[in-house]
Amino acid sequence: MKLLSAGRKNLSRQSPPPGPVGGNVISFAALLLHCVLFRSMPPISASTLAATLLRQEILDLHAYHVPDSSGYIKLDAMENPYLVPDQLRSEIAELVAGAALNRYPDPAAASLKARIREVAGLPDGVNVLLGNGSDELIQLLAMAVNKPGAVMLSVEPSFVMYRMIAAFVGMRYVGVPLLSNPGVANSGAEEFSLDMVAILAAIRRERPALIFLSYPNNPTGNLFPADDVAQIIEASPGLVVVDEAYHAFASDSFAARLLQYPNLLVMRTFSKLGMAGLRLGFLAGSAAWLEQLEKLRLPYNVGVLPQLVAEKLLEHHGMLLQQAEQIKLDRAKLYQQLSLIPVVQVYKSEANFLLFRVANATAIFSGLKQRGVLIKNLNGAHPMLKGCLRVTVGTPDENERFMIALKESIHEAE
Repeated sequence: MKLLSAGRKNLSRQSPPPGPVGGNVISFAALLLHCVLFRSMPPISASTLAATLLRQEILDLHAYHVPDSSGYIKLDAMENPYLVPDQLRSEIAELVAGAALNRYPDPAAASLKARIREVAGLPDGVNVLLGNGSDELIQLLAMAVNKPGAVMLSVEPSFVMYRMIAAFVGMRYVGVPLLSNPGVANSGAEEFSLDMVAILAAIRRERPALIFLSYPNNPTGNLFPADDVAQIIEASPGLVVVDEAYHAFASDSFAARLLQYPNLLVMRTFSKLGMAGLRLGFLAGSAAWLEQLEKLRLPYNVGVLPQLVAEKLLEHHGMLLQQAEQIKLDRAKLYQQLSLIPVVQVYKSEANFLLFRVANATAIFSGLKQRGVLIKNLNGAHPMLKGCLRVTVGTPDENERFMIALKESIHEAE
């Protein structure tokens, strides 16, 4: 008791810490009030906190929708419908079995890049940057040039990820509508063509840092005139990326022109050539551009298995091109069959899909699903795509089953 009493006496003799008189009392009172107030308040919900912290343009977005395709004839995502030969699958299985999955992948992917340069026929002096699909490359490009006030420009309708990635990185996006000439599809006249007057005016007005041109265009399938694309490149004060995702099915490429224009890059993906599951794309251009973009690329962005399997498949590039040639033949047959249906307007394509317009598009899309066929419903995706559906060219058997289901669905919707 004496010790306790002495302690109390000593404590009472201690001088208060420096500061305003009564500061400790006020601080303690404020702390006590804070505790009382916040203990009495209901906890903040995660949704409220997210709405407070996230950027408004992110809150306004809708996630990219991928429908469940289980049990369907899958003709919605522009994939190659063919598997690789059994012997090659065995070689890939052996390769995977021996892969060093406990190690990080080769960050330079030098061997794969050399193979890509070879099969793509890239000019000497052109470098390659690999991405986890072309989506990653689009994002890298947007991040790299997104100075305050920078603008990304493309045409519309086109690949939806251009606009979405601009929103992701907080970059202003300008979409220039393509020309629309309703009713001319089956005549062979060019619908969804470039409005060069509007595009060149937008370039002068907006001074875009980045332009994307899908070549051929997705989702319309047409290949813009090369002279028009060249004029856009020459008029642009910024970078122009020609997106050649469907190069294997098209009649032209800008890869040979890469050294002609200092502001040109060409982007491709292997997804349409039979490697969608690997998620591998590449950007080709001068070292001056790609060395800077390499700084933004996340380390080890292309895994061990995609590198190994892609290189093995590219050793058999001729086989992949044969599959692409078969798809082109089947595309022509499918186009002819669709053009014979009076209520269908089908558009010529240099990709591995066909866009067509039909009355009651959503009902017909649902009818196809009920019959086990999944295609892409673009009705409502853009004003110019009213009544439009898009079908990937499948195997001959898949195409035949699609046509049967389509005719039945049209009849049912009438």
